[in-house]
Amino acid sequence: MATDKAVLEQITANGYVVNVIRTKRTKTVTINVIEGVVSITVPKALDLSRIVQVVESKHTWIIEKLAIHKQAAPKRDKEFVSGEAFSYLGRNYRLKVNHGDYQSIRLIQGRLAITLPDDINHSIYARKGLIAWYKRQAEKKIREKVERYAGIVGVETGVIRIKSFKSRWGSCTPYGDVEFNWVIMMAPNRVVDYVVIHELCHLIQMDHSPQFWREVERVMPDYLEHKEWLKTNGYKLVI
Repeated sequence: MATDKAVLEQITANGYVVNVIRTKRTKTVTINVIEGVVSITVPKALDLSRIVQVVESKHTWIIEKLAIHKQAAPKRDKEFVSGEAFSYLGRNYRLKVNHGDYQSIRLIQGRLAITLPDDINHSIYARKGLIAWYKRQAEKKIREKVERYAGIVGVETGVIRIKSFKSRWGSCTPYGDVEFNWVIMMAPNRVVDYVVIHELCHLIQMDHSPQFWREVERVMPDYLEHKEWLKTNGYKLVI
């Protein structure tokens, strides 16, 4: 793991929150807006007033990026009834709602089957059941992927968490903790690999500098294909 532990803090400027990443590994200032999250990577000792000044100078650009992300927000049009398709690791599986004593979602013979009593709202509880199922799969599959790729990337991880994020696929701390959005389980398997590798590489390089992308490419030479898939289709991953 890298010895230079970047410092992450937050500031509020012009009505939006900005993640400030301080690191000795850069002499320049870089601003990113990724999945609706504004981040600025700066030299570790840069004065806070200077950081605010830089953010304010990029206000128009930041607002445009945030607006694009907001416009791409998906609409939930699922009814959660038998026959609807839901993606898991890039493959579509049909939902089967059975009637009877409650049984949680199970993947059986190519179908996502759930049993619900007649006296409850099937749409609400089928959706809750699906979310719980995806989270269970994420706990298992993503942990396996982190364990597989950590050694290849060359890092040690701390706590691994599965969470619900509004606008990101994962995050990490300078101390090795990594967090992932369970929604990514609806993406193709290699896209999930890309997200895991992406976050693990941040334990070496906290910003999105050329050095960071070289680390990603070292582990996943075809990462651009999966990065582009997520950029184009990520907004569709919703329940």
